[in-house]
Amino acid sequence: MGTYLILSEKKWNQNLAQSFDNENDYWVLINKKEDFTLEKLTEIGPEKIFIPHWSHYIPEEIYTKFECVVFHETNLPFGRGGSPIQNLIDRGIKNTKITALRADEKLDAGPIYLKKDLSLLGTAEEIFLRANTIVKEMISEIVEKDIEPVPQSGKPTFFKRRNPSQSNIEKLTDLEKVFDYIRMLDAEGYPKAFIETEHFKFEFSRASLKSNETIIADVRIIKK
Repeated sequence: MGTYLILSEKKWNQNLAQSFDNENDYWVLINKKEDFTLEKLTEIGPEKIFIPHWSHYIPEEIYTKFECVVFHETNLPFGRGGSPIQNLIDRGIKNTKITALRADEKLDAGPIYLKKDLSLLGTAEEIFLRANTIVKEMISEIVEKDIEPVPQSGKPTFFKRRNPSQSNIEKLTDLEKVFDYIRMLDAEGYPKAFIETEHFKFEFSRASLKSNETIIADVRIIKK
């Protein structure tokens, strides 16, 4: 009987552990930073820790003691770094890979278990939900086939984590780019695309790009 752990703070990953739990294996979910400690993990004793979405640093004391499998939405070594979905869409990329890799001392530089295709159509939340289904398949394959990771090959490229100020669409001049900004930030926990006036902030979500060169979207108006 194997023990495995899912580490994610996002709602679209919360049912992963439950979906795997069966008479042969025991699955645990951790979704809070304060629970992700060496002491807690030593108590659980997982064979592998699967990390679909985690915004915090993984301590060396953890990734050296436990096999930590990270899922990153680029075709590594292309696109190491933060905000992969947003950086890809901002570059006009419509399809990517989910890469499963082992965590080590360098960000997104560890050896790779496997990769699967991922479409970047739809809102960020729709993409993450789609990714969750693929991640589930990848976890099953890694466990069932006991896949060993292999070192990355090729020249790496790097993404910078986006900050909230980059969600401002005021200076964009292309309609499709505006649409992409709205959809790529339309998920729980992400700073919505916005414009500001002296007294108000307008946040956009649920965008639809129409054939007559218009965008229909929901707007949240916040008094400053």
